[in-house]
Amino acid sequence: MKYQHILVALDLSEESNLLIDKAVYHAELVNAKVSFIHVDGSIGEIYPELIDIKAEPDQRPLNLHAMEVLHKYQEYIEYPLSHFFVGTGDLAEKLKDLCQEQSIDLIIFGHHHDLLSHFISYSRRLLNKANVDVLVVPVK
Repeated sequence: MKYQHILVALDLSEESNLLIDKAVYHAELVNAKVSFIHVDGSIGEIYPELIDIKAEPDQRPLNLHAMEVLHKYQEYIEYPLSHFFVGTGDLAEKLKDLCQEQSIDLIIFGHHHDLLSHFISYSRRLLNKANVDVLVVPVK
């Protein structure tokens, strides 16, 4: 399948660079668009809508530290970035509508192999809600 639009789900860790690299690799093969998403689930649903910080760079939907890290991802990618969606709440819930609205056909996200992941699996929730192909990348 030739993907048209790849969405990378990022957290605030350095491991997100690995996900960006994977997305760029796959995008270059088929000339697909690449977009990012970061949803902070720790503070609840403060902003029901996602904000595209690439289109609206003056918006600051999260705290200053989080925004600094997210802007570093924009600087890191060596491929045209289509959108960078940022919001709060439940990532899995936001993905369904976003994928349809933006014609996203591949989501890339990381899965941590640690003790906490054995008890609380965010990956499972994302997989159960996804309505497009998913690439799960193991991260340390």
